[in-house]
Amino acid sequence: MQPNLKKRAFALAGIAGAVALGGLMTSCTTVKPGKTVAGAPLTATPATIPAVGNEVEPPAAPREFRAAWVSTVANIDWPTKQNLTAAQQQAEAIAILDRAKALNMNAIVLQVRPSADAIYPSKLEPWTEYLNGTQGESPKPWYDPLKFWVTEAHARGLELHAWFNPYRARHATAKSPNVASHISRSNPAAVKSYGKFLWMDPGEASASKQTLDVILDVVRRYDVDGVHLDDYFYPYPIEAPGATGAEAAALDGTAAKTELDFPDQPSWNRYVQGGGRLDRANWRRDNVNRLIEEIYKGVHREKSWVRFGISPFGIARPDRRPPTISGFSQYDKLYADAELWLEKGWVDYFTPQLYWPISQTPQAYDVLLDYWLAQNAKGRHIWPGLFTSRIGAATKSYAPAEVLKQIQVTRERPAATGHVHFSMAAIMENREGIADQLKAVHYTAPALVPATPWLGNTAPGTPTVRAARAAGGVKLKLAAGRANAQYAIWSRHGDQWKFAVAPVSTTDFTVADDAKYGPASAVVVSGVDRLGIEGKRVSVPGVATK
Repeated sequence: MQPNLKKRAFALAGIAGAVALGGLMTSCTTVKPGKTVAGAPLTATPATIPAVGNEVEPPAAPREFRAAWVSTVANIDWPTKQNLTAAQQQAEAIAILDRAKALNMNAIVLQVRPSADAIYPSKLEPWTEYLNGTQGESPKPWYDPLKFWVTEAHARGLELHAWFNPYRARHATAKSPNVASHISRSNPAAVKSYGKFLWMDPGEASASKQTLDVILDVVRRYDVDGVHLDDYFYPYPIEAPGATGAEAAALDGTAAKTELDFPDQPSWNRYVQGGGRLDRANWRRDNVNRLIEEIYKGVHREKSWVRFGISPFGIARPDRRPPTISGFSQYDKLYADAELWLEKGWVDYFTPQLYWPISQTPQAYDVLLDYWLAQNAKGRHIWPGLFTSRIGAATKSYAPAEVLKQIQVTRERPAATGHVHFSMAAIMENREGIADQLKAVHYTAPALVPATPWLGNTAPGTPTVRAARAAGGVKLKLAAGRANAQYAIWSRHGDQWKFAVAPVSTTDFTVADDAKYGPASAVVVSGVDRLGIEGKRVSVPGVATK
């Protein structure tokens, strides 16, 4: 059993190798929320959308962010173990991407920086040991894993968001020594020991600059769709130098009796001696806040279409939380002022980790989701994190129905337009049938990622489409218009509309005849850009049946 090291003391082991896709099939539908009734069975969303009369204009495209985290730290998700060959690593990545595509998901959030190291070639930080077992060693034979993931994700019409741990410098389970290019050796004054971890001090300007430089380097060099930070700012508090399990305690609502303070005395003294007027807690929060603002602005200076998201701990700060909510305070312990980031609009999407059941009153999923939606004055995307890996755990496990209900509850709130599963391992292993149930109930058809108009709202160009009837369907020839990243494809079969999505690399696409409703009588195609903005729809000639 692999230790689960991104807060998830209850999640099970990583992927057991490349997983076959079984009998998963694609279908087409819209996303229609239903009312949740306690104890009532969930029903599958219809696979088709009724057309009205002789309409030739299809309905709005279904939109929902459907993603999963892929952890590299401790080999939780990928690669499943160290010292795999490049071909084996690639095969595991392909299995993950193929499963996501088959399930009608549309994004992967890939951990590219586990502990001030990298899964890609970098002049700023060394190769992570989670690839080859030794820090600083590249894959064998050499390849660029991040470039591979981006290329293969986009070929399947999936977004790839690069996930960075902002301050962790070494994990408790790390085995190989840190090499000379690691920040703990190249800039030891910026790194502190905390329990069994090494941690970059957010009060050291050079530490924050390192994180910012690393992120912007990836944005410049790779065609990623998003930049993603997790919940690790100042570390989860522990009691003693050798203690572990602080994150699990936070999830359980317990705390260390006597907390070991983070050893940032030198940077604090320097701040005070320089005339700083904030108290220590607010100074720590300010250190984090300034980095968040710099990342948000820096990412968009480099590439305006790359979205920036954060997945903080999911419980509200104590002075604002609903009266029924209690538990760990990231505001006071991690010095993460997550509410402020939303208020300032320093994120494009916000993924609070809501890792508790709906029925758990002190940390109820639906109450916390409503709280975060109420903080969202700038109208950013709210895509909560789901603890899907708790399915089948040894203790405090979820039934798959809990995850399905949480998705339904989220859909009932129009201002919440997606979700992210922790982690992909549970879906790859199909724990207690969760992958099958997601496909049958909630992911019956593809969906576009919700649009992000505050980063740009110019409609993309119109694709060129030609059609020809053939045995079994309509063959489309596609040519992209300006700024097209995907095609949205509607087809009418009898009195029903069906929806599909294809990446812009697609030149040939078949609209298959429907076994129940017959061949397509109309096809409508539009281009969608990197921000999810849909362009003019084209009614494809030569489709109508005689």
